[in-house]
Amino acid sequence: MNQTAAAPPALSNFHHVAFRCRDAEETRRFYEGVLGLPLSIALDLAEISGTDTRLEYMHLFFRLEDGNFIAFFDAPDSVRPEHFRKQSGFNRHLAFETRAADGLERYMERLRAHGVEFWGPLDHGFVTSIYFYDPNGINLEITCRTAGYDAILAEEALRKDAALAAWTERTRGRKAERLADATPQA
Repeated sequence: MNQTAAAPPALSNFHHVAFRCRDAEETRRFYEGVLGLPLSIALDLAEISGTDTRLEYMHLFFRLEDGNFIAFFDAPDSVRPEHFRKQSGFNRHLAFETRAADGLERYMERLRAHGVEFWGPLDHGFVTSIYFYDPNGINLEITCRTAGYDAILAEEALRKDAALAAWTERTRGRKAERLADATPQA
C-alpha cells in the first residue's frame, strides 16, 4: 500500500443503492404506491452506460426524503428466476428509517392495507423495526430510533474494537472450514 498517497475525501452519503427488478411497473406500484417513494427518474436505455455494449434496460430511481435514491434495473433479456428468490436478511436486506414517532404503526397499517405480509415490530434496543419483502424478493426493513439511540451507540462505539477482535478470534476457524472452497460469484 502506498503510504504517501493522500487520504481520500470523506464519503458523505449513499447516492443510491441499486437492485434488479422483475418488472419496472410492478416495482413502481410497490415503491411509489405502498412505500410512498416518488419515482424521480425512469431511464430507457439501449446500451450499458459508458460502453458500446447493446443492452436494453430500464433504470428507475425512487427518491428518499434525504435526496438519496433506491434504484432498479429492469433488464428483460438477462432476467432469470433465481434473481428474485427471497433471501434471509442476513444475506441481504435494506433498512429505511422513519423519524416519525408513529411511523412504524403507520407503515404497518399501510402494509396491511396493501396486503403485504410483515413481521415485527422487533425491539433491537437502539431501534425498533418491521420487516417485509418487496415484489423482487428483497428483504426490507423500516426502522425507528428508540429514545436511548444516541447513548447506546456512543457506548457501543467505545467497545467496537475489542468486540470485533474477540469475534474474529472466536469465529475465524469455523468460517475457514465452511468457506475453504468458496469463490465469490459474479
